[in-house]
Amino acid sequence: MRTMTRAVLVGLLATLAAAPPASAETVRIGFITSLSGPAGIIGKHMKDSVELALDHLGRRVGGLDVEVIYGDDQQKPDVGKQVADEMLKKHKVHFVSGIIWSNVMLAVAPVVTRERVFMIGTNAGPHQLAGKDCSEYFFTTSWQNDQTPEAMGKYMTDQGLTDVHIMAPNYAAGKDMLSGFKRYFRGRIIAEVYTQVNQPDYQAEISQIRAANPKAVFVFYPGAMGIQFVKQYAQAGLREQIPLYSVYTIDEVTLPALKEAALGIWETRYWSPDLSNEANTKYVSDFRKKYGYTPAFYGAQSYDGVMLIDAAVRAVKGDLANKAGMIAAMRKADYKSTRGPYKYNLNHFPIENFYLLKTVRTPEGEFAMQIQKTVFENHKDAYAKDCGMQW
Repeated sequence: MRTMTRAVLVGLLATLAAAPPASAETVRIGFITSLSGPAGIIGKHMKDSVELALDHLGRRVGGLDVEVIYGDDQQKPDVGKQVADEMLKKHKVHFVSGIIWSNVMLAVAPVVTRERVFMIGTNAGPHQLAGKDCSEYFFTTSWQNDQTPEAMGKYMTDQGLTDVHIMAPNYAAGKDMLSGFKRYFRGRIIAEVYTQVNQPDYQAEISQIRAANPKAVFVFYPGAMGIQFVKQYAQAGLREQIPLYSVYTIDEVTLPALKEAALGIWETRYWSPDLSNEANTKYVSDFRKKYGYTPAFYGAQSYDGVMLIDAAVRAVKGDLANKAGMIAAMRKADYKSTRGPYKYNLNHFPIENFYLLKTVRTPEGEFAMQIQKTVFENHKDAYAKDCGMQW
């Protein structure tokens, strides 16, 4: 009898040793973006990039099976909040990621982080989440909203520009963008104009610009808003008269529609398809092969979001209950980012480079944004000092 008991026990131990850890389960990621309406094209860049990241990881995250639940926020904060709620309660996700719009992020992030679930932002970077409302459960693979226009403010100051007319849509990100620009621009601002979100017609504002005759115009108009504004600006004949500088207005989402209208316009960004590093070269090349078009920064950030999650889960050997271990791992940013190596600030926003880009026509006759120079190296956001986290 003792021999039989011993044999059964040894067999059981061998079976347990061969089995995966008890904590091993499917990693569930809820990815929220705008998949319908005019912003749906941005959501497509993001979703396609998530799928490419999963391809590169062998359709596993941190060595575990993965399930991604996609949600459409319809560009509405209340809808985004409802989608996040369902992901948390019905799907029991371990991570929520994505989100284009800052007003949607401000509605969603607190819902997620108060449940001690990770919110991995891959675009929107409202200043509140970088400052007093920072959370150990919130990370972003993009930027804080003010940082990119800060780079443009510095560049335009370095160029000796003054008498500038500045514009943005009237919502959280628009206000952050103009705040960031003003933080580094030292010349005179002759007008600061906020327009309606998704406004299709800018003729009245363009007439005001013509009458004011500034030395330059700076704008933030993402997605379809950028297409409409830039086309109307060019059609009014102002592009040749008053130089246009922008952030998140001319990109790989809007260029196919803008074409010649965007030529010669300057942007600042942290990323570009021509940024030279191993991860970015692979990402851009494989994206073009799989989908037949060029990815935008929205996609690069979403790709990085999946890679950051993979690094966190891998660091804790698949133990999804070890949230402290995953926080520690993500703070190291120990993965191959499409932007190249970077560090996290205390508020979990990247410390990264920002570049000056220009719209050009390539020798093949295509339109592209190309890096001209580095404006900031290892640039920190202005709000980390208001974040109470210490690590």
